[in-house]
Amino acid sequence: MEQRMMGGMASSSERRPAWTFLTNHARVLVVISRDPGVRLRDVAAMCELTERTVQGIVADLEADGYLTRSRDGRRNRYEIAEGAMFRHPAEAGHEVAGLLALLAEDDPSLRR
Repeated sequence: MEQRMMGGMASSSERRPAWTFLTNHARVLVVISRDPGVRLRDVAAMCELTERTVQGIVADLEADGYLTRSRDGRRNRYEIAEGAMFRHPAEAGHEVAGLLALLAEDDPSLRR
């Protein structure tokens, strides 16, 4: 095992985690909630996803009523639906807005 680690493999501290607490859908929704006029290309970069994946996620979120999209000149503008609830029974009765507010507050770029 020591030989494999020395042979160029990254140490465990350098590897990307195998799992995360938030789904890609949640991560995309958080980024959009921070900047409703954000370009999907920028969402993709921030979430480390492809632009096509982000487009699909936004389509899912729109189809399920979590956000709406409107045109603002040449750009899209997104609005998070008020009162949107989590879908899984384990989070039943909780609004998505609470999670978004918590994560927006924790955004280092919003700190002064």
